[in-house]
Amino acid sequence: MSTTSANADEESLRPPTSAGWFVLVYRIPSEPTRLRATAWRRLKSLGAVYLQNSVAALPITPAAERALRKLQHDITEMSGTAILMRSSVLVGESHVLAIFQAARTDEYEEIVDRCSGFLAELQKEYDKQHFTYAELEENEVDHTKLVNWLAKVQARDEFVAPGRAEAEAAIKECETALEEYAARVYVEEPEGH
Repeated sequence: MSTTSANADEESLRPPTSAGWFVLVYRIPSEPTRLRATAWRRLKSLGAVYLQNSVAALPITPAAERALRKLQHDITEMSGTAILMRSSVLVGESHVLAIFQAARTDEYEEIVDRCSGFLAELQKEYDKQHFTYAELEENEVDHTKLVNWLAKVQARDEFVAPGRAEAEAAIKECETALEEYAARVYVEEPEGH
């Protein structure tokens, strides 16, 4: 028995890591290009991964089904074609899962990078001795965006991708730093001017 067929046999005996996948196969006219960009952005925001051009996959969840049904409808409204399928992977599940996990890990790494930027901006405020309610409010808005972004990635992270704990810790570090900055603002501008 060859190594390739032995690996395929081993994989087919393993229990699936997911309840299956939704697969959207679509075609959109090349012009106007904004139509393709719209579909790509929506799939990306859902956390879908591309198995090849115009073939995207998402783990089966009720929310994914609703979103993909709507996108399938919208693609046909754009004069395109789209087929939405429920699928189980017979061979190659680990490959599909690896693509999905890599996409989530990339998102978590980007969050960690943005958290580093957030902390650097707070440090600049300390360096400039700039402790105002206006700056605090701006930093609170930025922190809220980071927290919401993490929540969106976590919601589509069906398999707890590598990098999740690091991203959660980075958000917590930002929260702690923001609380410390707020305490300093309250000391410097106690009356809220």
